[in-house]
Amino acid sequence: MKQFSNEITFQTTGSSLLDITGPVKSWVNEQAIEQGLLTVFIRHTSAALTIQENADPDVLYDLNSFFRRIVPESSSLYRHNAEGADDMPAHIKSALTQTQLTIPIVDGELVFGVWQGLYIFEHRAHAHKRNISLHIIGE
Repeated sequence: MKQFSNEITFQTTGSSLLDITGPVKSWVNEQAIEQGLLTVFIRHTSAALTIQENADPDVLYDLNSFFRRIVPESSSLYRHNAEGADDMPAHIKSALTQTQLTIPIVDGELVFGVWQGLYIFEHRAHAHKRNISLHIIGE
C-alpha cells in the first residue's frame, strides 16, 4: 500500500463555487495509483468542499443563492462578527456543508459521474486563499 500527500492553494473570488477538479486530477495522475482513495480536506472554517454539476453554471449560481437566503448576512442576527457581516454566516454555511470528501480512484482515475466536478464553496464575500490538503492511499 502506498500513500501520498500534497497541499494546493487556490485563490477564490468571494462567495462562489470554484472548480478545482483539473488541478486535483492532475496531481492524482502524477502519483500512479491504480486503485485507492483520495481524501480532500479544506483547512478553513468559512469555506467548504462539494461535488456538484459541472455542465450548467446556473446550478452553481442557484446553489450559492439558496445558501444566501437560508443564512442571511446581518450583523443584528449574530454575536460573532469580528471580521464583518459575512463572518458568522460563512461559519454556519460551512457547518451545513462539508470540509472533507473521499473520492475513489479506479484504473488510475478519480471516479466522477459524467456531470460532476470538485468545488471549493467559498462562503465569504471577499476573495481568500484556500488551502486544500490531499491524501491518497492505494496501490
